[in-house]
Amino acid sequence: MNIAFYAPLKPPDHATPSGDRRMAGLLLAALRAAGHEPHIASRLRSFDGLGDAARQAEIRRAGAAEAAALTARYEAVAEDQRPGAWFTYHLYRKAPDWIGPAVCAALDIPYLVAEASVASKHAHGPWADGEAACAAAIRRAGAVLSLNDDDDDAVLPLLDNPDRLISLKPFLDPAPYIKPRDSARPGGTPCRLLAVAMMRDGDKLASYRALAAALKRLASRDWRLTLVGDGPARGAVEAAFGGFAEGRVGFAGEQSEARLVDSYAQAELFVWPSVNEAYGMALLEAQASGLAVVAGRVRGVPGIVRHGRTGLLVPEGGDFAEALGRLIDDAPLRARLGAAAALAVAADHGLEAAAETLNRALQVACS
Repeated sequence: MNIAFYAPLKPPDHATPSGDRRMAGLLLAALRAAGHEPHIASRLRSFDGLGDAARQAEIRRAGAAEAAALTARYEAVAEDQRPGAWFTYHLYRKAPDWIGPAVCAALDIPYLVAEASVASKHAHGPWADGEAACAAAIRRAGAVLSLNDDDDDAVLPLLDNPDRLISLKPFLDPAPYIKPRDSARPGGTPCRLLAVAMMRDGDKLASYRALAAALKRLASRDWRLTLVGDGPARGAVEAAFGGFAEGRVGFAGEQSEARLVDSYAQAELFVWPSVNEAYGMALLEAQASGLAVVAGRVRGVPGIVRHGRTGLLVPEGGDFAEALGRLIDDAPLRARLGAAAALAVAADHGLEAAAETLNRALQVACS
């Protein structure tokens, strides 16, 4: 099927890396693996992070113009060359879809959404119009794919049939991450810790600060930490880790996917407090590489990190340092959890499983 694909927050070929960009690209790959022909219908970013009413009105007008232009373009070609469905990834109040619902109404094609978020508390306020647009888009959707069951309770009442809400486990192509790993380090060498995340204000910076605080309590343990990532809050992240002895914390900066795969392969434990994390693509990548994980038990993280099986999860307000210290000290446990993590990702979070789920969602949406 020809499928029009749209990511209002960030298109899959955007210049700035992020988990959103990564998942958008993976959804395109999974649709192709399922036998479909997706194309990026629009690269219009509808994101407004400041609650600027004038900016939101401008984006809405641009979205309406884009929808009209796309409709005209699709109607000008033969019917078998038009999209048979529209697929929008990541819908929430700060990045609503002003394009897809209008195109679907004009062409009479099904509308699908992956990762949709709404909340009644946002019905009023600086993003009220975006919240209303998201709710309207969800009501129209023939299928909503949930990557994080934290959103489900708010989405379900907007659907005419609960069967239209379909769970899609976060996924990736595990093949690039399968590399030989030396699970046993020589005695007397430090445990190699790794964290991978953008360095920006808000939840990411809060996670970095929480990690630094936990490691300060573990200063007597033998470890070395590599931080992969960059961004506008790098100075604040460096300040958070400034109290450690020279050489204990390394800043690797932003890395290509190939270099990142090597970073996972060289590490022994992935660590991330996951402050308000939706689910965390880096957590999935680390486990695909055979790394045990210590992460926060928040939102969708328990859906990809199995506590006690592939890593350790720390509830909000829990003792992150205690869990981290446990795995720093226990190499055999790290190895067992890491091996189980690689198997779990291959079995439940690969492209093949995602392709099957996407095909099921398309069948539901078209019914």
